[in-house]
Amino acid sequence: MDSSVYFGRVAALRNAMAKEGIDACVVLSSDPHLSEYLPDHWQARAWLSGFEGSAGTLVVTQLFAGLWTDSRYWEQAVDDLAGSGIELMRAGADDVPSIPRWLTGHLSAGARVAVHGLTLALRTYQDWTLELQPSQIQLVTDVDLPGRIWSDRPSLPSSPLYEHPAPFACRSRAGNLAAVREAMKREKVDWHWISTLDDIAWLLNLRGGDVSYNPVFLAHLLLGEQEAKLFVDASRISVALQESLKTDGVELLPYEAACDVLAGLPSNDRILVDPARTTVGITRHAVAELVEAINPSHLLKSRKTGAELAHVRLAMEQDGAALCDFFAWFESALGKEPITELTIDEKITEARARRENFVSPSFSTIAAYRSNGAMPHYHATPESHAVIEGDGLLLIDSGGQYLGGTTDITRVVPVGTTSEAEKRDYTLVLKGMIALSRAVFPVGVAAPVLDAVARQPLWAELVDFGHGTGHGVGYFLNVHEGPQAISYRTPARPSMAMEEGMITSNEPGLYRPGKWGIRIENLVACRKAGASEFGSFLKFETLTLCPIDTRCVLVDMLDEGERGWLNDYHREVRERLSPHVDGDGLEWLIRRTEPI
Repeated sequence: MDSSVYFGRVAALRNAMAKEGIDACVVLSSDPHLSEYLPDHWQARAWLSGFEGSAGTLVVTQLFAGLWTDSRYWEQAVDDLAGSGIELMRAGADDVPSIPRWLTGHLSAGARVAVHGLTLALRTYQDWTLELQPSQIQLVTDVDLPGRIWSDRPSLPSSPLYEHPAPFACRSRAGNLAAVREAMKREKVDWHWISTLDDIAWLLNLRGGDVSYNPVFLAHLLLGEQEAKLFVDASRISVALQESLKTDGVELLPYEAACDVLAGLPSNDRILVDPARTTVGITRHAVAELVEAINPSHLLKSRKTGAELAHVRLAMEQDGAALCDFFAWFESALGKEPITELTIDEKITEARARRENFVSPSFSTIAAYRSNGAMPHYHATPESHAVIEGDGLLLIDSGGQYLGGTTDITRVVPVGTTSEAEKRDYTLVLKGMIALSRAVFPVGVAAPVLDAVARQPLWAELVDFGHGTGHGVGYFLNVHEGPQAISYRTPARPSMAMEEGMITSNEPGLYRPGKWGIRIENLVACRKAGASEFGSFLKFETLTLCPIDTRCVLVDMLDEGERGWLNDYHREVRERLSPHVDGDGLEWLIRRTEPI
């Protein structure tokens, strides 16, 4: 779109600010459920700025407009913001202050800053209020300024809801509700408010299609000792499913009634809310006492059961087989027919769609050739994409939603001739991935602590990467879930302790702007490693099944243990995928799993 459109939209926002006596407007990449992936209705920041990345915050005053985003999106943001009049603020850089610090440095005492409360986490509101207080800057959370000027704003989604079917749903709705109520008793609360969509979907064994790539639906849930109130449009739920929910004590109320019901709870009651997963726009309606703690369901669903892990392993076999078929096609077609980054997305999705129990991609495929790979969250578009030809590295980050699990995998493959510098970077990343794969650690270690294990081979060469090394992964739910995050930049909270059953990504990377990007990613499950007089220990089971391209490896850089791990991994990949592929896919699998 013409950049002048965004210039005009920011101008309209400034007019609305002036009418309300607002000195600055902060537009978050968020919604009332604090989701990572947003329905179009809540894409206000993208609509105003033209920046399409999933993470970013727009700040507008009468004289300034800036977009804060982290290093994953710096290169993309330069292109997206060109000509818009919006300045890129490289969040995390030494010379770029946080948003509250910028506001205190550029606004007068007593200034009014508008942030739509339905998009602002309670914890963020508390932190910002504390930081802005010395400057007497007031946060105004009861006005939606972007909404006032967005005349053609998309409506809220309304996809049908459905039950996660047996045998894939390994826990009952009644059992999930009982487990959360037990946690409520320990907190001595009368009610528990839940807005996070994957928590609600997991708790009630329901799925939907309101958010791209994530099988969730827009809803809030109020859980009491004996009752559960689900705020969702009942017309989206079949009569049979409504009866099933009623049997488990789940009452259906309109989505729009959530705040009014919350406001009607007695003032002497106690409500458990997760301040990181509930908005201030919701909680300000409550007159009852708020008890702040992590959602119990957030922890419960992160620890997959043995039955769930068994289904995930089967899903990984289907996913790996699909990738064998895809890569066999890619290598045979390369140089013989036109292939672009968009073609990669189409073909890899087609391969997965042929597999048992496949539902959808788990996120938008990243196919990034040459310098595009240096942008960790690059996305090709019909207007801007690369043709796969000549010499270079092709990074493919993709995943699938299956009834029995969620997958997320990144592989880098050579096209044409690979340079020694590319191979060296590739091998460093592989060494980091293997190091974390082989890690053994005490039960209860905070996930961020493990980050150094994967980064050490890269740090030793004075290189690093800007994103985290690992994120939690759902069970036919969000491809990104907490509470664990393997990233030294993330504060290590008690809730981030690694526990048996957690599924986590293992994805170190190395990016050379203007040249290439490398990331190698497997999903791993946290399993028991044993116990001694020093306590109980955990290790990782690698779940992802797909060859790691050894054509890019400098074998002399790997020690004996690393070579042994890679050969053992490829032996297992061949054994488990062979029954699911034939023809060209099988030939490719055998060729790419030869020992080094």
